[in-house]
Amino acid sequence: MNKVETSFLHKNQFGDDFLWGVSTAAFQIEGAHDTDGKGPSIWDVFTSQKGKIKNGHHASNACDFYNSYQNDIDLIRELNIPNFRFSISWPRIMPTGVPPINQAGIAYYNKIIDALLSSGIEPWITLYHWDLPHDLELKGGWTNRESVNWFSAYVEICVQSFGDRVKNWMVINEPSVFTGAGYFLGIHAPGKKGITNYLKAMHHVTLATAAGAKIIRNRIPDAHIGTTFSCTHIEPATQSSKDIEAAKRVDTLLNRTFIEPILGMGYPQGDLPVLKKLNAYIVEDDLNNLSFDFDFIGLQCYTREVVKSSLLIPYIGAELISAEKRNVISTDMGWEVYPPALYEVLKKFNAYNGIKKIIITENGAAFPDTLKNGKVYDIKRTHYIQDHLEQILKAKKEGLNVDGYFVWTLTDNFEWAEGYNARFGLIHVDFDTQQRTIKHSGLWFKDFLS
Repeated sequence: MNKVETSFLHKNQFGDDFLWGVSTAAFQIEGAHDTDGKGPSIWDVFTSQKGKIKNGHHASNACDFYNSYQNDIDLIRELNIPNFRFSISWPRIMPTGVPPINQAGIAYYNKIIDALLSSGIEPWITLYHWDLPHDLELKGGWTNRESVNWFSAYVEICVQSFGDRVKNWMVINEPSVFTGAGYFLGIHAPGKKGITNYLKAMHHVTLATAAGAKIIRNRIPDAHIGTTFSCTHIEPATQSSKDIEAAKRVDTLLNRTFIEPILGMGYPQGDLPVLKKLNAYIVEDDLNNLSFDFDFIGLQCYTREVVKSSLLIPYIGAELISAEKRNVISTDMGWEVYPPALYEVLKKFNAYNGIKKIIITENGAAFPDTLKNGKVYDIKRTHYIQDHLEQILKAKKEGLNVDGYFVWTLTDNFEWAEGYNARFGLIHVDFDTQQRTIKHSGLWFKDFLS
């Protein structure tokens, strides 16, 4: 393939130890939804329900990574990407969420790990990327306090099975998103609604995050252990005191609620009073068991949100003003393209004591891509990545802690409630034929990393 024009950015500006990678998630790419003993996840069930996913899409086949993993790993190597983040499907390992163990599932992930290592690519495992076994949801899912024990048993199996070759671990992906969208708003699996479901799930997920990390540390003393958080730069719509206070509440909800208990600070109840309702679910030694000394924190930032005060919105008294209403450039997800958000988020999280290392574990954009004459000229995505790397470089030059950047994502995939409509990949996928085509953005990244 021809060389792709480069910006003024150079990989060596970020330092020799800076980590470069690409991120994926099992449910979004694997397909093979009931192959080799895999059990149903909450997302398998959710996508089968009418009206839940745009255009009625489902992920039964997704990108068929289950069968085409070697081809995709070859593409990762071709793109010069040294680190690959992927998640383990809990119901592929334990079809009902608890023993017995599905040995075919263990064998599958062993094949992926071995293929990565033989290609010179470092595996980074995410233990939970939203695909809870459906049988556990029938018992309450994350609203059931037993979920901490279910998850701990699952982590034990993964660490025993893969810990001899995998050193980089992420415990749970974006807890604020899957608890908020899945247990409060009901727009993601499992489709539950209400403040009680949300608060229970929030607390149990935070306990499970620390519990899972402790298991990894005990089993693999030299493991590199992290967990990932969705974060968004929040700004008030005006400088009125009402809008400023509203923005503070939204910032607390989206950016502080999960990281602060992990750091031993407890829940930020003073700045978001509804969190005081959590006290009904906090028992015995919970507050001590919420924290863990992670080796790194993964931050996943895509945009900013502009907030105004609204008495009509319960619990937070605030409303997000959409990118469309603000008439600003946005992606296919309706998210504003605002690269300085990444710099602002890095500044915010650098202000915490106790964070040893920060890695941007997801950043990317969905734009309408057209395959023409065997090529995808996705210049908007290329510029998006370049502009965000410039913000990271700015942060590094100011001495802020940021040690890596993982693009979301490798291939176009099943984008949750958006189905196949939102394409984030460096590689285009024809979902009818599973044909892969490296996009302009992928070619640029390849040259950048060479």
